[in-house]
Amino acid sequence: MREIHYDEARVPRYTLPDALRFADGSPVDGAAGWRRRRAEILDLFASHVYGRTPAAASSPVSWETVEEGGAPDGVARRRQVRITFAGAGGVLGLDLLLYVPAGAGPSHPVPVFLGLNFGGNHTVDADPAIRLPTSWVGGPGAGEAHRATEEGRGRAAGAWPVRALLARGYGLATMYCGDAEPDHAEGFAAGIRGLVAPDSAPAPADAWGALGAWAWALSRGVDALQEQPEVDATRIAGMGVSRLGKAALWAGAQDERFALVISACSGCGGAALSRREFGETVARINAAFPHWFCPAFRRYNDREADLPVDQHMLLALVAPRPVYVASAEEDRWADPRGEFLAALGADPVYRLLGTDGLGAAEMPPVERPVRTTIGHHIRRGGHGITAYDWDRFMDFGDRHLGQPAGGR
Repeated sequence: MREIHYDEARVPRYTLPDALRFADGSPVDGAAGWRRRRAEILDLFASHVYGRTPAAASSPVSWETVEEGGAPDGVARRRQVRITFAGAGGVLGLDLLLYVPAGAGPSHPVPVFLGLNFGGNHTVDADPAIRLPTSWVGGPGAGEAHRATEEGRGRAAGAWPVRALLARGYGLATMYCGDAEPDHAEGFAAGIRGLVAPDSAPAPADAWGALGAWAWALSRGVDALQEQPEVDATRIAGMGVSRLGKAALWAGAQDERFALVISACSGCGGAALSRREFGETVARINAAFPHWFCPAFRRYNDREADLPVDQHMLLALVAPRPVYVASAEEDRWADPRGEFLAALGADPVYRLLGTDGLGAAEMPPVERPVRTTIGHHIRRGGHGITAYDWDRFMDFGDRHLGQPAGGR
């Protein structure tokens, strides 16, 4: 495995695959040509990076409201929805937590930010009415046998500014990623991937990984949100941070119902270019998290130049819908420059489709956000998501989704 480095002088010379040239070498001409090229690129990512979502996972889901009421401080309404999927191996349940401003309703539906969380819905807010997950949980706040406990309530509230979103006129919806698949090497058996393929036969090269399962869960969240009368289903922003930022980008690439897509500090396999070989590399991520990607992705360990795609093409799959890439100055593992360069590499596709693309030819200074159809910022600090990030995401939503009532 190649040595990890943070030295721009050691970044190899590379040539990015041309998003606007078909596999046969012919150029993409206009929006109709892009639709064909888009399908080609989507298939390449499914074949070589994330894996192919099986047809069995496309069966309809059912949902029911299991709890609703006012938030404790009276500024919002809370609803908890159980999303159920029946597969060959049994039944899977996803719990969606939704907060909307108190004034939202059928005559005043609001735009919603939808994202997966790392530790359970109860970690997003200290609200005692939020249901604890029953699936495996890991990390801080996990109890004995990796089960959620009351001690975890509100533990991740700093990453989910519920009241700030509500004050701006947005709703917030979230689900625990572990409901779709627990994040460990054996999580397959307890999640959607094991449910639709319960046998133990060797996985094909393009078998979907956990990132595909989490992207699938985000789309099932859209299914449920479309049925909520307080939600404007034409203005759903899919978002995620770190590994869940990777999943958000893959979800937004596949599912065009997301009106806007956001990734924060998503790094290798997310928004950062693989060919830069800076910080976390393809070989390193496959060694540490072999369950995230399809088996074929391992062929490119220390061979990034052989990949038929790179991450600028993933961002381009969202076009012409707005996409936002957020980075952090100290998060060199995720290669902030590589994330910006991927956004820059997606710019020609966005401009072909009549948008203003990325309004910066050079990486902007710290905390000088770019708010064109491809948005970008790099903030002070390290890996994760902060109030600064969320303020910029809401600004971006105001610009591209239409400022909600109550927004500034």
